[in-house]
Amino acid sequence: MPRGKSKAFANIRAEVLRLVALIPPGKFTTYGSIAIHMNVMARHVAFVLARLTPEESASLPWQRVVSADARLSPNMDAALSRKQRRLLKAEGLRIDQAGYIQDADAHFHHLGVRRNIRWSEVE
Repeated sequence: MPRGKSKAFANIRAEVLRLVALIPPGKFTTYGSIAIHMNVMARHVAFVLARLTPEESASLPWQRVVSADARLSPNMDAALSRKQRRLLKAEGLRIDQAGYIQDADAHFHHLGVRRNIRWSEVE
């Protein structure tokens, strides 16, 4: 019998979605920045965002989350990468040929300090 997702994972997923929804237009943040704020690993954030439902993908500004060096992920599906680039450009971000966001410091969205949280203990 397959095991259900843990309550900790459900809480982490909900918080990733909440934080991504708060990133304003014309700004971006990184997988690592979200992870540090949440006290999880960046791969947890990437895992959640890579598995958005079509409804979540349509309503959430997922395109505003990029790699640590302010670069669109080179590992992303090519069509999805083009969509991310198009959406970010529509918000006024400049992106070079290699996928790096230009003037990144001016557009970075800081989430706040690291939270001291143990997700396995969250109700």
